[in-house]
Amino acid sequence: MSKVTISTLNRMKAADEKIAVITSYDAGFTRQIEQAGMDVILVGDSLGMVVQGHESTLPVTVDDMVYHTANVMRVSQRSMVIADMPFMSHGTSEQALNTAGRLMKEGGAHMVKIEGGAPQLDTVHHLTARAVPVCGHLGLLPQSIHQLGGYRVQGRGEHEAERILKDAYGLQSAGAQMLVLECVPPLLAAEITEALDIPVIGIGAGAATDGQVLVLYDMLGITVDGIPSFVHDFLADAGSVQGALSAYVKAVKAGVFPGKEHTFA
Repeated sequence: MSKVTISTLNRMKAADEKIAVITSYDAGFTRQIEQAGMDVILVGDSLGMVVQGHESTLPVTVDDMVYHTANVMRVSQRSMVIADMPFMSHGTSEQALNTAGRLMKEGGAHMVKIEGGAPQLDTVHHLTARAVPVCGHLGLLPQSIHQLGGYRVQGRGEHEAERILKDAYGLQSAGAQMLVLECVPPLLAAEITEALDIPVIGIGAGAATDGQVLVLYDMLGITVDGIPSFVHDFLADAGSVQGALSAYVKAVKAGVFPGKEHTFA
């Protein structure tokens, strides 16, 4: 069983082979996720909402992220594991390096994910120049929810779309090796995916990205506040967690998820 690395994902992008990504926060789900053949596991700060019961991701701490990343890494054997850099954990380059160091050394993560575009470019460069693999995150930024005024689609206007595209180029130039696009119009997501050399993973961004990511609890239909419109309840169809995870991987690989009903115009 070959370990998935960034080189694996680059080859998949080049071969137009879709990348399946899911969030996980503990050992039990991780075992089933790996059995389903998932390529990448994201230990997301979404745990603040789906595990801890907060209204947003903002209260999640670095200690929380290290703890949950270590839970996943203890049983992960094949999937590449990415850990989120939580809110206010990377305000300076030095702070970001300390946070990333903890996520990788104590948590065992293979890569860290950081939200934001232009304001984060110096930080991304600082990390990648010091052997920290970085995944960028553009579009809807959950850590900026109060600034955005709600969970809304980003990049619909021409100016906003141009900014996101410019930020995507900037993150790649700064050394980011992956990019997550969240809740952007499918045409913009397709343009960015085609333009970048690095793998682009979408969530609510249409089917043209190199892969898809969903929050585990959402795709199992067990999110307390209901599942977002860009999510399919795979558990309802499959009848078991293992069946749902396998169905999700197959749907992503076959390009049938997301469908038009899961995509924003």
